[in-house]
Amino acid sequence: MMDGAQSAWTGTIEVEERDQIDLDKLAAWMTGNVARFAGPLRYAKFAGGQSNPTYRLSSPSGDYVLRRKPFGPLLPSAHAVDREYRVIAGLHPTGFPVPRPYGLCENPDVIGSAFYVMEMVVGRTLWDGTLPDMMPPQRRAHYDAITDTLAALHNVDYGAAGLEAYGKPGNYFERQVGRWTKQYRASETEHMDSVERLIEWLPATLPQQTRTSIVHGDYRIDNMIFAPDAPRVIAVLDWELSTLGDPLADFSYYLMSWVTKPEGRSGVEGKTGPETGIPTVEEIVERYCAATKRDGVPDLNWYFAYNLFRLTGIVQGIKKRIVDGTASSAQAEKSAAGVYRLADAAWGFAQKAGA
Repeated sequence: MMDGAQSAWTGTIEVEERDQIDLDKLAAWMTGNVARFAGPLRYAKFAGGQSNPTYRLSSPSGDYVLRRKPFGPLLPSAHAVDREYRVIAGLHPTGFPVPRPYGLCENPDVIGSAFYVMEMVVGRTLWDGTLPDMMPPQRRAHYDAITDTLAALHNVDYGAAGLEAYGKPGNYFERQVGRWTKQYRASETEHMDSVERLIEWLPATLPQQTRTSIVHGDYRIDNMIFAPDAPRVIAVLDWELSTLGDPLADFSYYLMSWVTKPEGRSGVEGKTGPETGIPTVEEIVERYCAATKRDGVPDLNWYFAYNLFRLTGIVQGIKKRIVDGTASSAQAEKSAAGVYRLADAAWGFAQKAGA
């Protein structure tokens, strides 16, 4: 049985009036764009997906997933469902586990915003990173699968996948720090000292970039679907923040769970080792480096500070949308309360890194 947090994010809810879409127009579009589609359509909204609203579509030809931009005013470059679709469409033929893409519609006349339709992948969503219902060998096998899947993503030949123009040249972290500083400023609702210190410190201490790969941007245990009966990742979801960049951004973000206290979500701090089966940071680093042919990773504290700064910017954006009345999930309001905690934690890692 799913716990409350998990069911709130993986279940579906009745579509509120503000999130309703024209099913007749959508069915007409799908008839022309989705192979073997047959109507009529029914739909429900997934309870999570606080950034890009996500729907389950049901029809005689099967179930599908629709992701769309939120209605209402949006920040520049945010909610880029066209980029999500592009990376999924590039990765799917390589064998990397993503849902099958069916079509992208950038014409807002169909449902009121840009959207895309993809396969509904059926499997297990794991919400609590401590995997409380598993035995130690199962936990290790699942974490090995997560680590191996991330290494496989970073080993993808992005040129062969048609994604050589998916990101910009130059230092990824320099661009990202600049981007999230701008996003934070565009969403700013009050002054926060720790954020101001980070905005000054991060650009002055950028690490050297030695590799470029596809970067997922939000790689954590609840953004993937596992096989129903095996420790195997069958779909990585939520590519909204993906780009070409430094793979250490993804890897260090994944490792944030190891410095986050267990809270029913991805945090596993204090829960690793032989007794639980959850690999230690050192074991994750060793496995990832072997799979990606690295001889090690740099001091992670700078990367942890950066990742928490970026999360601060994302959650501040959610907070701003609550103020403006455009947030699409009941979870958004609760998330926004974490802005201060994230900013202070980011500055704490900056200090460990020498700030």
